[in-house]
Amino acid sequence: MQLYRLRLRRKRLLWRSFRSRHALTKLSNRTRLIAPDAILAFTTLRNEITRLPWFLHHYRRLGVDHFLMVDNQSDDGTAEFLIEQPDVSLWQTSASYRAARFGVDWLTWLQMRFAQDHWALTVDTDELLTYAGSDKHPLTDLTKLLQSRGQNAFGALMLDLYPKGPLAQQRYVPGTDPTEVLNWFDAGPYRAQRQEPLGNLWVQGGVRERAFFTDKPERSPTLNKIPLIRWHRHYAYVNSTHSALPRDLNFAYDGPAGKAASGVLLHTKFLPEVVAKSSIEKARRQHFHDPDQFAPYYDGISDAPDLWTGQSTRFEGGAQLQNLGLMSEIDWSLPAGT
Repeated sequence: MQLYRLRLRRKRLLWRSFRSRHALTKLSNRTRLIAPDAILAFTTLRNEITRLPWFLHHYRRLGVDHFLMVDNQSDDGTAEFLIEQPDVSLWQTSASYRAARFGVDWLTWLQMRFAQDHWALTVDTDELLTYAGSDKHPLTDLTKLLQSRGQNAFGALMLDLYPKGPLAQQRYVPGTDPTEVLNWFDAGPYRAQRQEPLGNLWVQGGVRERAFFTDKPERSPTLNKIPLIRWHRHYAYVNSTHSALPRDLNFAYDGPAGKAASGVLLHTKFLPEVVAKSSIEKARRQHFHDPDQFAPYYDGISDAPDLWTGQSTRFEGGAQLQNLGLMSEIDWSLPAGT
């Protein structure tokens, strides 16, 4: 009975995603350039002109071949910038981000249409994927390794990076590495539990819980994600990239210190612009299922706090995160014959 209910839920998600295609307008469609073995990245965004140069640089260097992006009413030059990128296909919508399951419906439709049998990376513009050996092994190596082991998904911990000193007092130059400004993080504690009926891991903790959710830690941000999946048109994300259907995809990630191959999404939310953006997003009410519950969160960021403490850990790179158990070691040796 449970499997039947999950199958029905997945079909409903796919149906609403299929219907959401009517909300999208093509601004530049270069999908004809997608090769059969291309690695694709899917993103929905709004007013991210500051982040985009490094975001594209990071993922091009990692091995993404084509970006499929949905712009939700940007007015800062984001759409104009993306239209000029030769490896970007861009759609635009004025529809509600929250009503579209925070953009998941739009991206699921694009994945149904263009990602069949491709490895699909679904990330926000403030998320930079890293994994053990990513400086030497691009995504083509990672996906080949996963396929050789019968794995169709790859999980990651979302790790919040922050500066030392009050937010908004730093200076970030677009096109530069944001980890040069956001170079501290909380090494722990993180807690994880497996949830039913989806079987997804639920990870919480870290700096945002420490700074903004001490009284209600159960409401702190979910930090587990499954950003990389070998896509099938019958797949669907359920809650952002925190969980997916079919439920087997969720067991690809078993959390910090787990044995499954995993990475880290470096979360660069706390660039200086976050203070002004928090006030805007609070007024827009497009994030969170119940925006009123999270008004103190937005207010806390708008107050430009100093998130650094004496227990903060300075970010030094992927090897450090592996040593801390925040992402797994990856054995890059392939089975014979692959």
